[in-house]
Amino acid sequence: MQRLTLKEIDGLEAAGQTLTARGWVRTKRESKNVVFLEINDGSRLGNLQCVFEAASAEASSILAKVSTGAAVTVEGLLITSPAAGQRVELKATKIELIGESPEDFPVQKKGTNMETLRAIAHLRPRTNTFGAVARVRNAMARGVHSFFQDRGFSWVHTPIITASDAEGAGAMFQVTTLDLDRIAKSGAAVDYSKDFFGKPAFLTVSGQLNVETYAQALGRVYTFGPTFRAENSNTTRHLSEFWMIEPEVAWNDINDNMALAEDFVRSLVKTALEDCAEDLEFFDQRIQKGLVEYLSGIAAKPFERMTYTEAVARLEKNAGDFEFKPYWGCDLQSEHEKWLTEKVVGGPLIVTDYPKEIKAFYMKQNDDGKTVAAMDVLVPRFGEIIGGSEREWRHALLENRIIELGLRPEVYSWYLDLRRYGSTPHAGFGLGFERLILFVTGMQNIRDVIPFPRAPKLADF
Repeated sequence: MQRLTLKEIDGLEAAGQTLTARGWVRTKRESKNVVFLEINDGSRLGNLQCVFEAASAEASSILAKVSTGAAVTVEGLLITSPAAGQRVELKATKIELIGESPEDFPVQKKGTNMETLRAIAHLRPRTNTFGAVARVRNAMARGVHSFFQDRGFSWVHTPIITASDAEGAGAMFQVTTLDLDRIAKSGAAVDYSKDFFGKPAFLTVSGQLNVETYAQALGRVYTFGPTFRAENSNTTRHLSEFWMIEPEVAWNDINDNMALAEDFVRSLVKTALEDCAEDLEFFDQRIQKGLVEYLSGIAAKPFERMTYTEAVARLEKNAGDFEFKPYWGCDLQSEHEKWLTEKVVGGPLIVTDYPKEIKAFYMKQNDDGKTVAAMDVLVPRFGEIIGGSEREWRHALLENRIIELGLRPEVYSWYLDLRRYGSTPHAGFGLGFERLILFVTGMQNIRDVIPFPRAPKLADF
């Protein structure tokens, strides 16, 4: 007796072999003394139809208790299916009801809107949409590691708790063991020397600064882990907890960085097309029409490039098309990025050399004194998907920039040390993993591509 996943069963020849399938009931229907159960175990999008003809009294008694959402084990003969849309089905002989499901199971065959499903995040993986998202997410995570490991990168686990702000923006979650309520009631000042770490500590916004230390020892490294932003942003593109992929490469300059970023995106898109074909076809039909063709074009076509100055000049000529007026020195808005990719180049675009005033302190300053060696990868429909730069590897320039921005050099003393002892040019970038999943699935809200979303006033489950 074989007990296989539905994905494995779908790959078998319908040679009349007896096997056992396990899963959760998606639908149950009866017709002329025949009971049809469609079950799914999450290993693939498609269900396995189990057909009970002239069921035994024992099976009939069990079937009467089976409803949508129930967990069952079904034994039967695998045969070629006469029905359209499925290659095989199970001519069922036995059934065991493992876990009953009442009639009020909230995930029914009829469509349920996304907002409702977010309120039942513990059950939404059983829907076609969220099962497909989970499988794509898994394949993309595997693809991330394969991409870097195949190219000689080492995976570095960077800390989740940190004392420094990688972005210098201050939108960080504090970590403390102090009783802040008691201190506030006493009217005393907070004495962080008595805190667990002896200083203010926070959840990391990025692993970049830490992973740079290993780039200066191992050469090619990357980090892939959770990061946190305490921004009060209730948008379809922002989360308070998300996963970041951040490679860092010694000796790389901005051009090497752009080449790596482009290769990375195209490789991941190819992985999605090859390894998630069934799920992407579902997203193409139900979420974003033309998705597969769109992704195929991304994978095949080289990315265009232009400087920030060139991009702004193009935008200014069409300033009337935008809600936010473009000007040199502005931070490009999503509408600007989408217009550049969709109207100007008709595909992905890498924009380089941004004004230093709108970029982070660690980016290498260009010789013009106005811009930094930064680059953003923009894609149609979505806008920015990657942000990166060549890092400022010259000690004096980096220290001056930290002071200029009102940051405290002592907090970054270890980071400055990297520039004192055998410093090399190096570059890297960051890709938000959830934004990648949005990109390849066509889903519309970032809260729907992470198992349990965290956002302002949202920390359930």
